[in-house]
This record gives sequence, C-alpha cells and structure tokens, in this order.
Amino acid sequence: MRESGSSIGARAQPKRAMWPWHLLLLSAVLGAWYALTRSGLLPSFFFGEPLVVAQRIAGWFITGKIFPHLGVTLLETVLAFAIGTALGLAVGLWLALSPFASRLLNPYITAINSMPRVILAPIFAVWFGLGIASKVMLGVTLVFFIVFFSVYNGVREVSPVVLSNARMLGAGRRQLLRHVYLPSATAWVFSSLHASVGMAFVGAIVGEYLGSSRGVGYLILQAEGVFDIDTVLAGIAVLTACALILDRVVSIAERRLLRWRPGSSAEHY
Repeated sequence: MRESGSSIGARAQPKRAMWPWHLLLLSAVLGAWYALTRSGLLPSFFFGEPLVVAQRIAGWFITGKIFPHLGVTLLETVLAFAIGTALGLAVGLWLALSPFASRLLNPYITAINSMPRVILAPIFAVWFGLGIASKVMLGVTLVFFIVFFSVYNGVREVSPVVLSNARMLGAGRRQLLRHVYLPSATAWVFSSLHASVGMAFVGAIVGEYLGSSRGVGYLILQAEGVFDIDTVLAGIAVLTACALILDRVVSIAERRLLRWRPGSSAEHY
C-alpha cells in the first residue's frame, strides 16, 4: 500500500516546464548560425545572417510595411482553415453515417485525395482571379481532406457497444448524432487541426506565389527575384510565428472543448 501511494504521488507531480529548454535550444541554433556565417564557413549570400534577418523583421513592423501583407495572408489562411474544417466535418459525418453514399463516392474521393492538389492553383487562378478567393479555395482543398478523413474515421470507430447501449436507453438518430457521433468526431477533428493550420498557410503562400500583389508570399517572391536571402528568411520567420500562434489557439480550444476526454487537462509543452 505504501508503494502504491508513492507511485500515485509521483504520477500526480506536475510536468517540468519545457519552455526554458526550448529557448536554450533556439539560442544555440541561432548562435551557431551567427558564428558559422560570421566565420565564413557558411556563405551569408546563401544562408543569410541572423542579425540582418532580425533587422528586416523589426523594420517591417516599425514602419508598418508588413501589416497590409500579413493581414491578407492571415485572412486567406483563416478563411481556408474555417471553410475547409466546416466542409470536412459536414461531409465526413454525412458519408460516415450513409453507407450507400460512402460506397458511391469512395473512388472519387480517393482519386482526388491522391492528386497533388497544389496543381489546382493555376485552375483556381483562372476561375476565381488573382484575388483572395483563389488562395482560399486552394487552402480549402488542402484542409478539407485532412479533416474529412479524421471525422470519417472517428465516426466509424464509435464502439458498437456504446451505440447499442444508447439505443437501449431510447436514443434516436438525433440524440445519437449529438451525444455519440459528434463527441467522437470532435476528438478526432482536433487531432487533425494542428496539421490543417499548416496546410492553410501552404495554400495561401502557394497561391500568392503564382500571382498576387499583396501578401507575405508576395514579399518572399519579390526577395527571391533579387536573391535577397535575408528578406526571404525574414518572411519565413514571420509566417512561422503566425502559424505557431494559430496552432496555440487550436490547442487552447481543444483543451476547453474536450475537458471530458481522459487526460485532456494535462499540460502540454
């Protein structure tokens, strides 16, 4: 009994905060980058210089040059993320609960999912123009399938025992959807949303590469045209920071909405 009590107490101890180690690792990487470029072991023309990259980022935010471009890219990303998630959730639930429709559409969904969807960007540019719509549509195609397969598998993996017990208690189709299928699908959805954030950014940036006059992707493309690697890296750093912020928002929403799930209250690093 004494040993079991001590083991329970050990498991109850809070996890050690990892952010100091994250900062230490980042500092080590930046320090190595600085030392290698300053010593000439890494040509700064190809690898840039961390201090110059930091100056580019600071200059963008101080002068406000980055805000119109960043606003466009974030708008495209958020719209693609929201629309793709909503469509993936709706279609995933529909096909998971409709065996006939699932068997009918399965070959077409598999074919579209197997296709590199980035090649649709020129088609969307022709259909929707070079504005925000074409970037959003490309991002939607990237986000949709990630969420769709998560929801589809989540609903199909519902325990038959749980369904039988719910039906024995008098649950109808609507009650099953609300209290059994949706909670199961929601848990699977949040497991895929972290990857969906990155895919939404990919859709926005690829679309801006192919044709745009605003956006962080446009800034990066302009810098690539004059071989300005420092500005390219500055744009990548800004996009990475924004992606991490959106991923953090998803993590907070996940912990609040899935408190019922075992282990959901545990701290994430």
